[in-house]
Amino acid sequence: MNLDLLEKAISSKTRALLLCSPNNPTGSLYSENELEDIVNVLRRYPEIYVISDEIYELINFTGSYKSIGSFTGMEDRVVTVNGVSKAYAMTGYRLGYLGAPIWLAKAITKLQGQMTSGATSIAQRAALEALTGDQKPTAEMNRAYQRRRDLVIKHLSEIQGIKYIIPGGAFYIFPDVSAFFGKSFNGQVINNAEDLCMYLLEKALIATVPGEGFGSPDNIRISYASSDENLNLAMSRLKKALENLK
Repeated sequence: MNLDLLEKAISSKTRALLLCSPNNPTGSLYSENELEDIVNVLRRYPEIYVISDEIYELINFTGSYKSIGSFTGMEDRVVTVNGVSKAYAMTGYRLGYLGAPIWLAKAITKLQGQMTSGATSIAQRAALEALTGDQKPTAEMNRAYQRRRDLVIKHLSEIQGIKYIIPGGAFYIFPDVSAFFGKSFNGQVINNAEDLCMYLLEKALIATVPGEGFGSPDNIRISYASSDENLNLAMSRLKKALENLK
């Protein structure tokens, strides 16, 4: 995050900063020093709270993790949002949780109770076991994601024109594919990332997500939350499909 842009974006109406680290769709995460810089800006604006999305906290390849809520003076200004879908592969349970100052947590509970429901007792007990039980399977899964990340990067490095940043966490990579805009295959012109995603789906039988919805129209999102075998096949198809564009 560019701190000058952050400062310029703050107005008298600003009440919250939304932060996601590790991040979807890029897989990037903030270092302790980067978070400290953000905190130093926020200390000048005590009326601003932080909503910190930490759902990918345990899918992290850097060897360390720092929450913005752990900085001195931020304890009562951070709403930490998390859940069991990612780190514990419990997507079907649809269960999340948050940590916040007690007065704010109570207000959130009032709103949430009128808006959503359906967190079953079974899902809650399973989530409790995931959070308090043996964490070895989670660590093993994290190592598997890092191996799959490296596998995808190896394939991408062999494709001329693709630009990417190595993800530090989560299970996405968000390459810049703008070098392929304007190219075509059998009369099908690739004008943008959405066209490219449709081309890859129809011709290579692989599903990617255009970056337009994430505010980055030159990129596509690739998920490596799959088996090594499937990823090798998909990336081989991706490489061949892109080579066919002229």
